[in-house]
Amino acid sequence: MPQQQTSSPGQGQRFDWWAAPAGAPRAEGPKPESAWPVPGRPAAAGPAQPAQAAPPVPSGHPVPPARLRPVAEVAEPAGDGRTEVYRAVQASEAFQEIRRGYRAFVFPAGGAFLGWYLMYVAAQAVAPAVMRSQVAGPVNVAWLLGLLQFATTFLLTWLYARNARTKRDRAALSLRWDTQDQLR
Repeated sequence: MPQQQTSSPGQGQRFDWWAAPAGAPRAEGPKPESAWPVPGRPAAAGPAQPAQAAPPVPSGHPVPPARLRPVAEVAEPAGDGRTEVYRAVQASEAFQEIRRGYRAFVFPAGGAFLGWYLMYVAAQAVAPAVMRSQVAGPVNVAWLLGLLQFATTFLLTWLYARNARTKRDRAALSLRWDTQDQLR
């Protein structure tokens, strides 16, 4: 069975319908349901069209077989050693240490921030009088706690970046270089 030739877009080309040059023929959308021949049913009345030999489409299959590629073309070769290298890296003590360091920071910090946010929402619902009490001028407790939410977000972002830079980035980069050396 001959393979259908497909072309990939060249530099500057796009497959989008709006990127087609002016005057270029546009591809028609899908035919209405009545335009597809159905075995055992007479053709719909309408303008006479030349008969076209359409490839048989299995029932319930949305894509004609000519457009499907065999799985062997899509999947990677079974003898590829990349999978084994990455699994060995994942099982290594260095990788597990990096993950432990990540989890040791992210889970407590994320839990603390989520608790802080839910406390703010609960205080708004449970004690609205306290949240309305004035702190300084037009600023009340609700405004102050809301602004502290922003400050907490920036503080956690800075702490995360510092933690990653000082404790995990060097180890991860070293592990990455080792992995790349194994894949060559």
